[in-house]
Amino acid sequence: MSPEANSAPRSLAEALRARDDASLAVLLRSRPDLITPVPTDLTQLATRAGTRASVLRALERLDRFALQTAEALAVAPDPASYATLLGLMAGDARAETVADALPRALGTLREQALVWGDDERLRLVRTARELLAPSPQHPSPTGLGPTVQEATSGMSPGRIQEIVTTAGLPSTHDSVSAVAALTTLFGDRKKMARLLEGAPEPAREVLSRLVWGPPYGQVTADPAAHLRWLLDRGLLLPTAPGTVVLPREVALHLREGSAHRAPEPLPPVVEPAARHDPQVVDATAAGQAYTALATVEELLKEWDEGGPAVLRAGGLSVRDLKRTAVALDVSEPVAAFWIELAYAAGLVASDGEADERYAPTPAYDEWLERPPAERWARLAETWLGATRTPGLVGGRDAKDRTLSALGPGLDRSAAPEVRHRVLTLLAGLPEGAAPDTESVLARLRWERPLRGPQREGEEDLRSRLARWVVAEAEQLGVTGRGALSAHGRALLGAPVSSPSAEPAAAAEPSGPGDKLPVHHHHRPAAVPAPLSPAEQAVATAAATRLLAPLLPAPLDHVLLQADLTAVAPGPLERPLAATLGVLADVESKGGATVYRFTPASVRRALDAGRTAADLHAFLAQHSRTPVPQPLAYLIDDVARKHGHLRVGAASAYVRCDDDALLNEILADKRAAALRLRRLAPTVLATQADPAALLEGLRAMGYAPAAESAEGDVLITRAHAHRTPPRTAPEPVPDGPPPPDGTLLAAAIRAIRAGDLAATTPRKATGAGVLPAGDELPRTSSAETLATMQAAVLTGGSLWIGYVNAEGAASQRVIAPVRVEGGFVTAYDHTADEVRTFPLHRITGVAELADD
Repeated sequence: MSPEANSAPRSLAEALRARDDASLAVLLRSRPDLITPVPTDLTQLATRAGTRASVLRALERLDRFALQTAEALAVAPDPASYATLLGLMAGDARAETVADALPRALGTLREQALVWGDDERLRLVRTARELLAPSPQHPSPTGLGPTVQEATSGMSPGRIQEIVTTAGLPSTHDSVSAVAALTTLFGDRKKMARLLEGAPEPAREVLSRLVWGPPYGQVTADPAAHLRWLLDRGLLLPTAPGTVVLPREVALHLREGSAHRAPEPLPPVVEPAARHDPQVVDATAAGQAYTALATVEELLKEWDEGGPAVLRAGGLSVRDLKRTAVALDVSEPVAAFWIELAYAAGLVASDGEADERYAPTPAYDEWLERPPAERWARLAETWLGATRTPGLVGGRDAKDRTLSALGPGLDRSAAPEVRHRVLTLLAGLPEGAAPDTESVLARLRWERPLRGPQREGEEDLRSRLARWVVAEAEQLGVTGRGALSAHGRALLGAPVSSPSAEPAAAAEPSGPGDKLPVHHHHRPAAVPAPLSPAEQAVATAAATRLLAPLLPAPLDHVLLQADLTAVAPGPLERPLAATLGVLADVESKGGATVYRFTPASVRRALDAGRTAADLHAFLAQHSRTPVPQPLAYLIDDVARKHGHLRVGAASAYVRCDDDALLNEILADKRAAALRLRRLAPTVLATQADPAALLEGLRAMGYAPAAESAEGDVLITRAHAHRTPPRTAPEPVPDGPPPPDGTLLAAAIRAIRAGDLAATTPRKATGAGVLPAGDELPRTSSAETLATMQAAVLTGGSLWIGYVNAEGAASQRVIAPVRVEGGFVTAYDHTADEVRTFPLHRITGVAELADD
């Protein structure tokens, strides 16, 4: 071990240099921005770790107690000992829970390179101290103000001496020693207690109001006697005309040494609100999962022939969202959720036409062919990783523009992490336990306190995301009755108990008021990282297997009733559902779907090419009850009239073998808008187009049929409109992705080797000059060649400057093996491999020092 490793580090770079590879891997995994791109050496890594953007990102990922520890270090002397930090965190009483949790919090700060140094000289990185230290513009969360030294920096020496004398201290020869004496007095508990014993009661009230912050107050030009008493003894110090501040040392004495009013060493416990039988939870979730599939299918069926238009700014109009919500029989926020989920799964997109509209994608047809459990798994996996946030629809962006469904501005990079975290907290409860939502929000706020509300009274984004996660998980069937289902646990990769195991006696259903036993942990569990793509694929497959047996099997029959309705007691096979959807209208949905037969729906089936005989046969084949006589009469009656009138293009004409029927149409006042005129006894013509004529005659109660130019009846079937092949939208990442093990190992190896090249002592060049800092060595071609050949013979290592084909310069430590043909083959310590270097790209060479 080098002498440097044995001594206290003098900088963050030296502290990082003393770490082993495992410790560096922890740092780079928790702060992946530090290796984007990979730094050349540990000095550059330390510099990057101290940049404002990187430090802010690291602070945002601290839990509340680790952040409170960093805030305490920001108001402590620099450097501070562990004993000083413990006093600031646990106070004079040395709270046991705080003292027990402090090593973990300090370890977290050290792991993330926010704190360095040994326990006698703890240092918060300069940028973090600047961000967390108190100032008039940015008060500290601790509520502490400036130190005596900082508050008196602009005070006259005479005034400082007056304060020292009034406080009962001997006068000094200079201001520096006077401020030091005052600081020592304020830090001495016994002397401060004697000093404050003589304080007037109003003065004590002033101190009590300022002690927990904010530490600033206003005074007049002629302050009251009790304020003058405080000012004369330095217990309040002026910072500006009319403004005074409570010095940090005085506040700490009044707080009994504690930097925080309420340290929070332990995370809030997620409280269960109720407990249900796990089998009931799974069944409820499975039923909701099937409803989710049916809702998405209904949505895309609604848009099958071309959905709503795309707004010029992108997205769905408010009117189209309302129309879709009515069609799905859900609220507008819920409709926005299903629309966004289908979009994120790649099932719907804009068609890219001149009059751009939303429509299903070809992937939707492939999705429909999959088994129900696999279709659900695709939706659930998409939801888990999506950054688009439908809960924001209807809100306002930073420019006060309305956020629309499928529009821009809905991505929130924190959404996947919050979803994963909320479900992980649910997975930590006993099976069948539904959590208290407020306790989940409290836990999330403890884990990420800096991502809190930006304005007073406004709920922070993570809390709103968590509320939406709880609601969306229930709608999607990940949870049932508020508790995480077995397939939901599997989707997270969490262990799932065997379904054959007998449920515990305590797992019986209970009321919402029944509470579960709560287990308090002195050490918060580490937040698990989201699964890798390969791990998520395995977890999704496991969830599919667990859900498949719980989904209802599609039925091949309905129950026909005499009131012209059909009841589907469960999900129908797709061909049956498609045909029945043409022949009848859906009247109600739920556990069973009710279809109603009407003249218009029967005519719709006849227009699609079915005959009356086909419809009778279809109903007889798929009904468990006899076909009611009223339904048979309805089909026959509509079929008898269907096609009696024929409509073609003249602009449009109507022909009929029964001229009396045409006379009836001409005499009907409702036909005036069609402007019909007779061309022949059996033919009427109009300037309206055939579609308008068909619609007008149907509104009058007739059943006309369209015909082609050859006189054949036109079969009208819905034409599915599909977009060109589209890829699902990519989630917007929250910073660089965490590196995998292979990348980490390679990055650490490169950083170590680069650091070796930058720090290894070397001899002077041929000109007797030793390059300084990061300056590349410079030697002539002859000197470079001679030094290389000598190193091959001696087996020594050299320090070289190298410029690659892209013009990027770097320093390397190599051990030459062979020199020939203008190339040197050497073991490159930087890349940890044997490489060949063109000699003309080597700027210079220097031998390493003997030590």
